[in-house]
This record gives sequence, C-alpha cells and structure tokens, in this order.
Amino acid sequence: MFKLNRALMVALSVVALMVAWLACSSNFSSAMAASKKNAAKNTGDAIVLMETTKGPIKLLVYKTQVPLTSHNFLELVGKGFYNGLTFHRYEPGFCIQGGDPSGNGTGNYIDPRTNKPRHIDLEIKPNLVHDSAGVLAMARSASRNSASCQFYITLAPAPFLDANYCVFGKVIEGMDAVNAIRVGDKMTKVTIADAGK
Repeated sequence: MFKLNRALMVALSVVALMVAWLACSSNFSSAMAASKKNAAKNTGDAIVLMETTKGPIKLLVYKTQVPLTSHNFLELVGKGFYNGLTFHRYEPGFCIQGGDPSGNGTGNYIDPRTNKPRHIDLEIKPNLVHDSAGVLAMARSASRNSASCQFYITLAPAPFLDANYCVFGKVIEGMDAVNAIRVGDKMTKVTIADAGK
C-alpha cells in the first residue's frame, strides 16, 4: 500500500510539474506573441501603401525622425496627389523616381493656398543613410532646399547621396515591384495604411 501511494504521489508530482511547465510555456509563448505583436505595431511612424502597375509597395515613413519631410509626403498622399502619376526615371542598379505631376522630372507640387510651388528644407539625420536597396528619399534640384513632391527609391546602396538628400523611409514589402518598375509605370493609388502617432 505504501509503495502504491508513493508511486501515486510521484506520478502526481510529475503531472503537477508538467502542468506547471505547460502553463509557464503557454504564458511564455503568449508573452512572446504579444511582444512580437507590439514590436510589429507602429511606434509613431507611418505606413503607406503604394499600388503600382507592377504590384503593391509598402513603405515605412519615418515620421518621428524627419517630421517636416514626412508631413509633406503624407499630406500629399492624403490629398490623392500621387494617384495616377508615373515613374519618370529608372536607373539600373541605382534608383527609380516618381511623384512629378509634369511627368518629366521638372515638376513641383503647387500649393493651392499660395498658387506657388511648395519646397521644403533639407532634413538630414546621420543615422538615415542610403545603405541598401529600398531606401525612400526626396529628390531635389541643385538647391538643397528644393524638394517638393518627387521621391526616389534606391535599387542598391548609394552612400554618395548621404548628407545631400533626405532619407525619410524604406520599403518594407514589395521590392519585387520596385525592381520591376520602368519609366512610364504608374502609381495607381497611394494611401496611408497607418498614420502612426
């Protein structure tokens, strides 16, 4: 009888330990899933979905680091400014460029309040660099503070552009579409998927 009780007690202890381990494991898994979910959640930056004739491109816009440039871009997206515009530049191994209402690289956004081109000051952050394919940055003319509405996406690292052009985001999905874009391809619809904080 003592042996049976002792065996039963050992079995119950093992079962109790397994239940406790499963509970901890389940809690750990839940905590990990919650942590991943929170990490994937927006931390203040915005997400833009760009539908193109070559497929969708999802962009993370660095609202918290370059607010002036990001606000300008997001405002234009919100107005539907980019819908139907073309990519007017493709440089193999370098970049694609779009966002010009004239379609040839010379146009600016004309602010309806002033009826004049809107330009923004150059925002440079040392940590935001052209270190890979998929970097989103503002195009400009020779004047440092001449960015308006045109942007480019890199097809490879381009460190020679660092400190001269404002990096304000990156491609987080859709590099296959970016790599397939050529001159004349369109942005059919550009929307803000997550405005951030």
